[in-house]
Amino acid sequence: MNSNQKILSIKDLTRYIKMKLDADALLQNVWVRGEISNYTRHSSGHLYFTLKDQDSRVKCVMFAKQAMRLPFDPKNGTRVIANGSVSVFERDGQYQMYINSMQPDGIGSLYLAFEQLKRKLEEEGLFSPQRKKPIPSFPSAVGVITSPTGAAVRDILITLQRRNPSLPVLLYPVAVQGIHAAPSIVKAIQEMNERREVDVLIVGRGGGSLEELWAFNEEAVARAIAASRIPVISAVGHETDVTIADFAADLRAATPTAAAELAVPNRMELRQEVMHLKQRMLGAMNAALGARREKLGRLKRSPFLTNPRRQLMMQQMERLDRQTSELTYHMKSILQRSGERYARLDRRLSESSPREKARQASKSLDLHKLKLLQRMKALMKERRHAFDMNLQRLDALSPLKVMQRGYSLAYNEQRVLLKSIDQVQLGDRVSVRLSDGELDCQVWGMKGEQEQ
Repeated sequence: MNSNQKILSIKDLTRYIKMKLDADALLQNVWVRGEISNYTRHSSGHLYFTLKDQDSRVKCVMFAKQAMRLPFDPKNGTRVIANGSVSVFERDGQYQMYINSMQPDGIGSLYLAFEQLKRKLEEEGLFSPQRKKPIPSFPSAVGVITSPTGAAVRDILITLQRRNPSLPVLLYPVAVQGIHAAPSIVKAIQEMNERREVDVLIVGRGGGSLEELWAFNEEAVARAIAASRIPVISAVGHETDVTIADFAADLRAATPTAAAELAVPNRMELRQEVMHLKQRMLGAMNAALGARREKLGRLKRSPFLTNPRRQLMMQQMERLDRQTSELTYHMKSILQRSGERYARLDRRLSESSPREKARQASKSLDLHKLKLLQRMKALMKERRHAFDMNLQRLDALSPLKVMQRGYSLAYNEQRVLLKSIDQVQLGDRVSVRLSDGELDCQVWGMKGEQEQ
């Protein structure tokens, strides 16, 4: 080994290979065809799967943003054509393809065109149930727009002949496959509407591949069907085949034979239904006539018809007796109510007389006088008791009571009560009030509290 040889780490080697792949313009926008296997949809929305053919396989990743735009649901075993870039996942050192878009192999482009046109017309309201016209129950003529040589026209004509042989059928032959198919179908629908010779149109063909049925997925055909003033029944392919024409038509039939059955009622079934209704009508009429006969017989036997005078007399007598009884009852009720009313008025009159009012007023006055006297006595008693209590308290606080217990009061010459020796001087005259009299005295000496 050369000492100058550079030794790379695994990380460096992987990064170098990744740079080489990322720099290759072909690998950054490559289309591959293969079959999906090991398919997994992660909770994040990313898709992880392997694309394989009989000789090799490559791991693929489709991130959620691109996966949301897929027009189909990938599954294991689905053959697809995918577009994306090739790079290396450095952690594992493994190259893988990062898918940007994907479509089913073979019919992928047609399928996408189908979905895009269906979404466009649906957003315009072309498939709205409110726009669909009812199929007439009993058409006078049926128009058929299809290939004159296919199995579909044979099935339709045989079914129409079997269900109603006398019904007129107008066949407008058109191409149902190839580049001229769509224009010829549009022209046939428009001319049938201009002629107004039929009440319902059957537009369709037999089964085939998606490419073979593609004329009925053309926008022009769908718009012509939706614009038709004559109700249109679509009858394209088998039951599992669905085309844009089926959505635009007023009614979709699973097969051409089913379209003929939906367009025309079965004459034999109608005849049987008419016979059944006829039998029901006759039965109802016979039952009604029988009931009328029975009622007529009862009326004939009725005593009102056999002896009307007697019945009328009896009725009048019964009516007279009933009215007499009712009149007597009402008169008694009126007299009773009048007596009760007069009694109430007499009581009210008696209660309202001046003498009665004076008597009631006198009684009320006596009662109030009694209550007033009782109240006055109670009040005098309360006041007398309060007066006595105040006298006792006043007497207890009287200075004379205090002097009776051995105390006296001294006044100077100005009759001012003496409370301190500072109010007199030696030689002053004072008056001493006792409980039973008063002394005139003269001050010969004084002692304070500190000198005692």
